[in-house]
Amino acid sequence: MANVVIIGAQWGDEGKGKVVDIYTEYAKQIVRYQGGNNAGHTLVVGDEKVVLHLIPSGILHPGKRCVIGNGVVLDPKVFLGEIEGLKQRGYFKDDSQLLVDSNLHVIMPWHKAIDLAREKDASRKIGTTGRGIGPAYEDKIGRRGIRMSDLVKPQLFRRKLQEVLPEKNFLLEKFFGEAPLDEEQIFTEYSGYAKQIEKYIGCCSSSLNAAILAGDNLLFEGAQGTLLDIDHGTYPYVTSSSTCIGGVSTGTGVAPCHITGVIGITKAYCTRVGEGPFPTELHDEMGENLRKAGQEFGATTGRPRRCGWFDAVAIREAVRLNGLTGLAVTKLDVLNELDSIKVCTAYSYKGQLLEEFPRDADILHDCKPVYEEFDGWQSNICSATSMADLPAPAKAYLAKLEELAGCPISLVSIGPRRDQTIQVSNPFG
Repeated sequence: MANVVIIGAQWGDEGKGKVVDIYTEYAKQIVRYQGGNNAGHTLVVGDEKVVLHLIPSGILHPGKRCVIGNGVVLDPKVFLGEIEGLKQRGYFKDDSQLLVDSNLHVIMPWHKAIDLAREKDASRKIGTTGRGIGPAYEDKIGRRGIRMSDLVKPQLFRRKLQEVLPEKNFLLEKFFGEAPLDEEQIFTEYSGYAKQIEKYIGCCSSSLNAAILAGDNLLFEGAQGTLLDIDHGTYPYVTSSSTCIGGVSTGTGVAPCHITGVIGITKAYCTRVGEGPFPTELHDEMGENLRKAGQEFGATTGRPRRCGWFDAVAIREAVRLNGLTGLAVTKLDVLNELDSIKVCTAYSYKGQLLEEFPRDADILHDCKPVYEEFDGWQSNICSATSMADLPAPAKAYLAKLEELAGCPISLVSIGPRRDQTIQVSNPFG
């Protein structure tokens, strides 16, 4: 029995979807434990590209059960649209493949309206996706959220709607100058969603713990990345959930003692979307070259990603916070044409050398990267099937990343397809 967690080790967009897709072969259940449809996991199956926002990537494999835990915030319209899209493409033929926790919180129209209104104000802008994720988590913590179990009970849903909506409309009208939302329209629309979703609803914690007792392998799929964690990330330029290892237990009801491995996903370089400090960001031709070669545009928003060199200081932070047992390095092939490659090994801040990641975002903003330079391999590695097949400079580069991170490499992705992957070790044994 193995229960493995997949966690983004950078600022998100590290290629978790592909890694989850590969490890799904060894797991019986795949579990999403935090975030919402602000995340986009891209998979390439044959020549077909599939982007998933809410449903775990394992849904592309027949016979696998996919679980959306209580730590997720769910937009019912997006969720149902994703199901319909999958069914039209021949995936997800059995409704029993999917379980949605009754305690997860629902993203309501006011969450999206408030999110978008805040982003219009330059002084408040943090670069959110505008999907309502943050406001939904705010209401969850403020104990005024609407959970899935509320949505499927018409009388309770109506009462909660009448309690919450006047306050939200006041905020939208009087503070943001936006149009108010109509109670009857929301009730009718979301009651309709509830009827379609009800068949998927159950208790995630009970189901998963029963699977663990039965000896099933579980795979936990994170969204975003470590450096966007609400507590440990570059606050306030973070997401609104726990993207680190602690989010697994709070977002599923599975105790930490059951976790057997934690794989951190990192690109062979580094990217970030939205506002916030990014020490190794490149504002030159090299940054643009990485963006083009890596097709660095958000799967959810289409926004161009900020690109920079690999940041070993940030990776060490992810290793420490999550207790990573292995690294999956993605997009190594994006560096194929470069004659030299840089790695940030430390930061320079006001004459000091920093080897630990600063907790203060203002300090991080003023940090300058200290680089070590490596030879590029200037050859196509996409057909390699083992580490031995890689050119010597590529092997030396990976060995240095492993050394700087203080964590062994478990997997290397050398292209978007499933078969363009080198598995060094398997966390499922």
